[in-house]
Amino acid sequence: MLTPERLACKRAPLRRLAWCSAGLVAAALLAWTEPAAAQRVIRVGQADTLTGQNLPELIAMANTEKRLGVKFNVMALKSDDVVFQAVINNEIDIGIGDAYKGIDTLKAPVRHFFLLRRVAYFPVVNSEFYKTWKDMNGADMAVHARGSATEAMALQMEKVNGVKFGQISFVPGSEVRIIAMRRGTMKATLLDLPNTRKLTEEDPKKFIVLPVESQSASDEIFYATTKFIGDNKELIQTLSEELLKSLRAVNADPKAPARLRAELGLLKDLPKPLADDITPYFEMAVPGGLFPTDGGGAAAAKADFDFLIAAGRFKGQNSDYKVEDFWDLAPLDAALAKVGKN
Repeated sequence: MLTPERLACKRAPLRRLAWCSAGLVAAALLAWTEPAAAQRVIRVGQADTLTGQNLPELIAMANTEKRLGVKFNVMALKSDDVVFQAVINNEIDIGIGDAYKGIDTLKAPVRHFFLLRRVAYFPVVNSEFYKTWKDMNGADMAVHARGSATEAMALQMEKVNGVKFGQISFVPGSEVRIIAMRRGTMKATLLDLPNTRKLTEEDPKKFIVLPVESQSASDEIFYATTKFIGDNKELIQTLSEELLKSLRAVNADPKAPARLRAELGLLKDLPKPLADDITPYFEMAVPGGLFPTDGGGAAAAKADFDFLIAAGRFKGQNSDYKVEDFWDLAPLDAALAKVGKN
């Protein structure tokens, strides 16, 4: 639950991240206590507030904390672009999101190392205004954040369907966008799988899903600077191992996140309606293939190249891009060797 202090943190400029982080961690992991002088804090940033949907990574971080004696400090930033800038400016250690465009444009010394979630967003529209892709020409489309996978999807959908949106607006959080759709203040948006089903089942005549091609691109990936990865091999490998274990547990049993949340004491301030929605969310997300069990790696990178080229964010052909320019595969390969391939 966002307190005024946490809301202030979310809106704070990057130079205040160090101050904000202590307030935000209470919403993320175990109840916060000031770390001992010898305890190391790992700063993690993402472009969204923490909900039950973040439990797979929070569980992995909590177990990494137990193994290595570190403390993960998760903070919500304004957008994926801000997360990337915070990583390269050494204001956070690890980013969760998509660093492809920043790496390609700036040649930044940043690499992805673990795929957390695949893209699974769908164009949901108010049928009172739009019924086909042709109707969407000149219409506004709301997506998650600048630099996000949803923005890339919107650009790809323009190209594939021969339309030009009037404006692409940035409204973080599927939950926020679904409320706006209900209220009628938003007419078209991209929603994740659970919220797409929720909205269309709620009023199937009013809310419809426009046709969309199959999706295999990455939505959220862990990344860091090459220096941080090189200087923290044990940390990155251990985190990758725990992420593999967590995602495999979720895929094996969608009820696991809710159970482990209680066992580990995660997200203690989560409002009851959001807590009650944890298991239904994972019961819908798991069959949709949102959570890979292999960490992504080279196959994910190549699929992402195709997606980014189709969206117009990358130029040329897939073969023009090298996996090693965007991913450091060593931590994942080591984690798979230890945990086992699935």
